[in-house]
Amino acid sequence: MVADPAADRPRLMLMDGHSLAYRAFFALPAENFTTVTGQPTNAIYGFASMLANTLRDERPTHFAVAFDVSRKTWRSQEFTDYKANRSKTPDEFKGQVELIGELLDAMHAERFAVDGFEADDVIATLATQAEAAGFEVLIVTGDRDSFQLISDHTTVLYPTKGVSELTRFTPEKVQEKYGLTPAQYPDFAALRGDPSDNLPGIPGVGEKTAAKWINQFGSFAELVERADEVKGKAGQNFRDHLEAVKLNRRLTEMVRDVELDRTVTDLERVPYDRKALTLVLDTLEIRNPSLRERLLAVDPGAAEEEPVTEPAVEIDGTVLDAGGLEPWLGEHAAALTGMATVDTWKLGEGSVTEIALAAPGGAAAWFDPARLDEADERAFAQWLAAADRPKVLHNAKGVMRVFAEHGWRVEGVTMDTALAAYLVKPGRRSFALDALSLEYLGRELAPATADGQLTLGADDEAEAHALMVQARTVLDLGAAFGERLEQVGATELLADIELPTSILLATLERSGIAADRAHLEAMEQQFAAAVQQAVKEAHDAVGREFNLGSPKQLQEVLFGELNLPKTKKTKTGYTTDADALAWLAAQTDHELPVIMLRHREQAKLRVTVEGLIKSIAADGRIHTTFNQTVAATGRLSSTDPNLQNIPVRTDEGRAIRRGFVVGEGYESLMTADYSQIELRVMAHLSQDEGLIEAFTSGEDLHTTVASQVFGVGRDAVDAEMRRKIKAMSYGLAYGLSAFGLSQQLNIDAGEARALMDTYFERFGGVRDYLRHAVDEARATGYTETMLGRRRYLPDLNSDNRQRRETAERMALNAPIQGTAADIVKIAMLRVHRALTEAELSSRMLLQVHDEIVLEIAPGERERVEGIVRREMADAVRLRAPLDVSVGVGQNWEAAAH
Repeated sequence: MVADPAADRPRLMLMDGHSLAYRAFFALPAENFTTVTGQPTNAIYGFASMLANTLRDERPTHFAVAFDVSRKTWRSQEFTDYKANRSKTPDEFKGQVELIGELLDAMHAERFAVDGFEADDVIATLATQAEAAGFEVLIVTGDRDSFQLISDHTTVLYPTKGVSELTRFTPEKVQEKYGLTPAQYPDFAALRGDPSDNLPGIPGVGEKTAAKWINQFGSFAELVERADEVKGKAGQNFRDHLEAVKLNRRLTEMVRDVELDRTVTDLERVPYDRKALTLVLDTLEIRNPSLRERLLAVDPGAAEEEPVTEPAVEIDGTVLDAGGLEPWLGEHAAALTGMATVDTWKLGEGSVTEIALAAPGGAAAWFDPARLDEADERAFAQWLAAADRPKVLHNAKGVMRVFAEHGWRVEGVTMDTALAAYLVKPGRRSFALDALSLEYLGRELAPATADGQLTLGADDEAEAHALMVQARTVLDLGAAFGERLEQVGATELLADIELPTSILLATLERSGIAADRAHLEAMEQQFAAAVQQAVKEAHDAVGREFNLGSPKQLQEVLFGELNLPKTKKTKTGYTTDADALAWLAAQTDHELPVIMLRHREQAKLRVTVEGLIKSIAADGRIHTTFNQTVAATGRLSSTDPNLQNIPVRTDEGRAIRRGFVVGEGYESLMTADYSQIELRVMAHLSQDEGLIEAFTSGEDLHTTVASQVFGVGRDAVDAEMRRKIKAMSYGLAYGLSAFGLSQQLNIDAGEARALMDTYFERFGGVRDYLRHAVDEARATGYTETMLGRRRYLPDLNSDNRQRRETAERMALNAPIQGTAADIVKIAMLRVHRALTEAELSSRMLLQVHDEIVLEIAPGERERVEGIVRREMADAVRLRAPLDVSVGVGQNWEAAAH
């Protein structure tokens, strides 16, 4: 931390936006920083991190960022080859500078970009003005030409390790490093040349010679005047290149009088628009709490505010002791009530340590469930179970799951603020209560955990008060989302599908599925042995040992020792990802790429099985957590463990599934899923008669379609034709391009395009529907499923080609995948309700990859199968009727169909 600036002296910090963003881009791997829409954010993340740290450490009173407009500047006009050697801007970098601008705007930070000038010139102009006005100036840049601006009042902070470490260049530091004064630096740079700007140097003249000449003659101008006095071959080379060096000197000099629309006094830091900043970070899916906290910590508004001792909303809160809850509920619980809890959940050990309730008008209460007396306990349980007592929760599924540990049943939930936020804006990645409160209510809450709950001490009244504020916030958010849901046409989706599904999922999570520990442990040992075997084979193939998990060592082996064809170049070398290894395996006869692919696959399977074993609870069952707000299309996902990453079509995956077995007291497992549901939805939405007929003919779909596309009889369709058509059909439902199809089928793009054209000639309804889907989404800004689930795609009109094309693919697949997801949820609810009404003991356990897994009680198989087939087939009416496949067995794999 540097010393505080003098109280009577303002401090201006200027940043070179393009220079620092570009450094951040190469410092952080793009593959680790990408949004769900495909937008890379590594440059944004690195820039924001350095910005937060620098504002924290330097504490400027004034601040601005300068950006280049384009490569067309006064320098390129004077020297057409200026920066002409620079490679094309990486596609992954494009668009990130624009988004950094949005981040700065939310921070109310001034930014400059002037046609015809570089960011350097803007910085030089502002620095010169600031010095004259008595400012201390800090310049953060990765361009050494800025060293000419250094003085007793101006310091350059130069990145020396990515963007994480900055070196302070003062006049003394420049003298120490180059043996020159800052004023002499442009003279030195002109002699040295600058390969990064394509400014030629003098043959045989390096930095030492250039510095020696400037010190000997005092300045560049004097050196030119006395050029004949420079001895030796270097001197002759200098004279031979004198005009080029003079040009270098003109181009290196920064312009200090660019006409700007603001002065340094306009650059004083002001409070952020915190709501806008939260929206930007959420949109970019920058979820790292440390970065958010660092950015907010340097908000000038935060420094100016008085310490907040009361919440942003007034409540009439009461900390209840034994005997206090029953009368409070009698007075308030008939009205809509918001609830917040502090809880933990692990089957058999889950508990609620604190509960807060809030009613309209400001009344709120906090209590510790362990301190309830008998009357309180009875009153609370009755209120929770009353369907006519409306309740608003945040993450209702989690509350229902853990309340069951106390024997409490929850009915009457009319609003879940997390699910409502998901339906209003499904693309966001944070549904934490504090983020939603700030965005929709303009109200800041105390720091929250990942699920939006506070971690409080039961005896701390201040913290109890904070939990009551959370309960009131849940209530207020419920009202706000009620209006938002109406606006986006999602009120019925919440009431009829998402809320009932969350209730069902809480039951599924508590039930879990039985696991065969011995089988899974044997599988783990098998995969571990396969990993070791692959390591041995790799070492034998190369002739020496090396670390298969080290990308650097693998690069050295593949491209150095074995001299295999080079793959895509990255900052850290040539890529060795799975696609690259598969390409190498196809391009060469060497066995190492194949061994590496097997090694990685077996290692991944081993990790999967290890995770399953660790997840087996005390009851011998695995209790996954289902997520409703992760996939923007409406699909469910699961975590802890993730059951969707178990391969379905491989021998290893099927072997792992044999570790999921029928539990004690039940006779078998039953699986049921829809056959080709996405394609049936696509046929229905497109109303293509040919595709609908292919479904209703009763023949194999892909063979029937292939015969029509290739113009041959069904008997003449071979396996390759069928494979291509299957890839085509599913690819269209997922927004696959001709290039993507060519990659998938390993054919050239021309053949893939011809295949798609032929397909569309035969199924014109599909072609017209896909075109219309994108056009309509571009006009409205969103796509919509059959049941009205919207997905907003603002990037459809983006100037960034990569973002626009990604959004177009989403516009193609969102209505199809989203409708399929809605159908599966409806089917789950219908099956569960029918089982309950029939008073059967069989129960639903899992929903994975559109497949429903049930546990069948003795003697109920036929009745359950009848219910499953009927309720799933009748979930919705499609012109291409839903087809349900059912299987039964002693384990998940044996129940496959």
